[in-house]
Amino acid sequence: MKKHLLLTIVMLAAQLMAVAQLTDYSIFKKQFNVFIANDLGRNGYYDQKPIAELMGQMAEAGADPEFIIATGDVHHFNGVSSINDPLWMTNYELIYSHPELMIDWHPVLGNHEYRGNTQAVLDYGQVSRRWEMPGRYYTKSYEHKGMTMRILWIDTTPLISKYRNDKETYPDACLQNDEVQLAWIDSVLTAATEQWVIVCGHHPIHADTPKEVGEREDMQRRLDPILRKHHVDMYICGHIHNFQHLRVKGSNIDYVVNSAGSLSRKVNPIEGTQFCSPEPGFSILSANKEQLILRMIDKKGNILYELKHTK
Repeated sequence: MKKHLLLTIVMLAAQLMAVAQLTDYSIFKKQFNVFIANDLGRNGYYDQKPIAELMGQMAEAGADPEFIIATGDVHHFNGVSSINDPLWMTNYELIYSHPELMIDWHPVLGNHEYRGNTQAVLDYGQVSRRWEMPGRYYTKSYEHKGMTMRILWIDTTPLISKYRNDKETYPDACLQNDEVQLAWIDSVLTAATEQWVIVCGHHPIHADTPKEVGEREDMQRRLDPILRKHHVDMYICGHIHNFQHLRVKGSNIDYVVNSAGSLSRKVNPIEGTQFCSPEPGFSILSANKEQLILRMIDKKGNILYELKHTK
């Protein structure tokens, strides 16, 4: 009880000290910048539209993202039925309409996409120029001013037994070959020579969450050993609808939960928590040869927290 109370006090103090209005956009100059957004699909409600507008305004002001990582659940609640589903307009196109957001979006599937037609999510690139999703899992390498980075986008829903066993609600989950994906992740990480290696999925490995413990246990048992083996720098996910940064014993990975771009939820610190906040928002990842910096941004444009990762 005392330990939990101390953690709570420390986290509250950190949150109060961390909030800072972003006014100096020179921090993004000469950096490789990426926006991170997830858990979006609320038809513009629950802060989704204001946060989407903020993303565009900050991009225009100087945050200057190369692309946007969408770590799942672009569509609540039952995914989409086809590439022509009206939800593409009300959840995405008409919401993220700022000219500065008309750049590549690299998504992953979330559990809510798995309630609908997952193939339609992959095929939406036939309709939208900015929707870049070549597969259920894929990888890309980047270079910027001598800095190199590899990002893996992975499909976490089929890695979790809860979804694979619920064939009525998540019909596509059990059809995916999870062992093939895990072998692919291992092979890509084995061959990676880039300075920074980041893995993006929808579900957390370590986090405070009211979700079933089996979700995290499956991720810890199946995915985390591969990431640790290859000394991945950062694992970024969504799903929990709040901001969290955790470091756990025996791992040098920064485990990041990005908050919802719409409806957010409460959160409490747990063992390994470096920061947490129930605010909705998005994150900005900046990279150079010296370090990775991930800034968690709330719906008012405040920097809630700044994570710095060095070798």
